[in-house]
Amino acid sequence: MTLRTIMQQRAKKNIAPKAIKRFWVYDIIQAPVMTEKSYQASSQANKYSFKVHPDANKIDVKLAVQEIYKVDPEAINVVNAKEKGRANRKLVKKSYKKAIVTLKKWDKIDFIA
Repeated sequence: MTLRTIMQQRAKKNIAPKAIKRFWVYDIIQAPVMTEKSYQASSQANKYSFKVHPDANKIDVKLAVQEIYKVDPEAINVVNAKEKGRANRKLVKKSYKKAIVTLKKWDKIDFIA
């Protein structure tokens, strides 16, 4: 194989859902992430943050949001949130996967607080 074919194979995106075949929709989206930063983003830029299953990809998150909240996401970004270390801390934040879902202007998600 030439370098070009190897790079082309790496660039191919997996467009199939990965985790939704094995898990239920409510297992993929585990909880909304409500911090000051995410609350401000939801009110100003129509972006919502969710804690998602570690095996989920963007397509899984999109299908789960469509099924649960009945809205159509415009864009989805997936981030691995790092764990906060133990140095001089009593509480430790574990690492998790976070999805930031951008909705269209007229769509909105209401969380029950």
